[in-house]
Amino acid sequence: MANASSGPGVPVGSSQDIFALGLGLEEPWTLLDQHLETSKQPHELHLRVGTRRGAQFPCPTCGRSCKAHDFKEMTWRHLNFFQHHCYLTAPVPRVNCPEHGVKRIQVPWAREGSSFTLLFEQAALALVREMPVKAAARQMAITDKRLWRVVLFYVHRALARMDLSAVRAVAFDETAAKRGHRYITVFIDLGRKHEPVLFATPGKGKDCVRRFRRFLEAHGGDGAAIAEVVCDMSGAFQNAVEETFENASQTVDWFHVVQLFTDAVESVRRSEAKQTRMPKGARWATVKAGDGALKDRDRKALAELERLGLATGEAYKIKEKLRWVRKAATPQAARWRLTRFLNHADEMTARSDALEPVRKAIATVRQQLDRIIQRWHSTYSNARLEGLNSIFQAARHRARGYSSPATFIAMIYLLAAPIGDITNST
Repeated sequence: MANASSGPGVPVGSSQDIFALGLGLEEPWTLLDQHLETSKQPHELHLRVGTRRGAQFPCPTCGRSCKAHDFKEMTWRHLNFFQHHCYLTAPVPRVNCPEHGVKRIQVPWAREGSSFTLLFEQAALALVREMPVKAAARQMAITDKRLWRVVLFYVHRALARMDLSAVRAVAFDETAAKRGHRYITVFIDLGRKHEPVLFATPGKGKDCVRRFRRFLEAHGGDGAAIAEVVCDMSGAFQNAVEETFENASQTVDWFHVVQLFTDAVESVRRSEAKQTRMPKGARWATVKAGDGALKDRDRKALAELERLGLATGEAYKIKEKLRWVRKAATPQAARWRLTRFLNHADEMTARSDALEPVRKAIATVRQQLDRIIQRWHSTYSNARLEGLNSIFQAARHRARGYSSPATFIAMIYLLAAPIGDITNST
């Protein structure tokens, strides 16, 4: 067995067959040499692969067996061998095909243009699913920029294979990509319980909805077949849906109704806090569910708001009455309850100018009444849209320190899109 070393190192005495098996080498490729460089830290294991003289190789275009025209020495980073960094080097031929001319062949252990082996990239992607990209890059001793290139390649290739022909109902929402009013809009398939993300795009508004339809139809979907679209109460979004999906009914997700009043309560609290000393913990107590697992300090803060007769306490009571509406069993019952709620809320807010944010929320709900009631007609669980928040948080954690919306979007796809095994080349 050859153990020649081209530089300072220690010969490795293990069988070539073990390395060849680990690399998945097949004819005409074979392992020629291996040596361990101990002059570097960490140590580097170098594997040299080659072919027998006169071997023929398939044309990368037509697959025809051709003779080698010339060779280029190339090196790829491979999975670590124990604690040693491992590198694979091989002379890669260009073949002279009678039909397609001189072309560089594709080696079986790495994808075209990559400086990593396929096994290295598979391991990197497995780590990225479980930890932030920067942490995964440190563990594999490469830069996060190089790792992002691997992630983006495989995600984009997997997206190109997506089949959206069965999509009939979608929901979408926006999330802040970074500070400075930069947003990403994400579309999900309401028919999927797991991995529901279909499309993510920078920005918000009408253009995002139009982009989604183009993406849908480029992947086998039919915009005219979309029967339901769930979104928030944004006029721009709703107009875009009406123009883009001509046969779809529109549903306002209940999560956004609750969020509308939660934001109104917070606006009242902030305004009132400028003039009045608020009970300790009032900020967090008022965003929690009154029938949920409140802590003692939350109950104390809410009781103090009521004792002091503060407008924040009144706003919180109005928000909590939405739970009664939500429990309606039928669309008719929901309409009756929602109408009663709005009338009662009108009476409560008439007592104080400080409750103006709540009055605006009431007016918005009245304007959106039919779309909100549509939620009771829907056969889909709108809770999936609320679940987008957990997807966004997980993606932000994995993409911590991301440099562009494209990397954040790639992580959303990697974690929550039906793209299957993204390292699969078929």
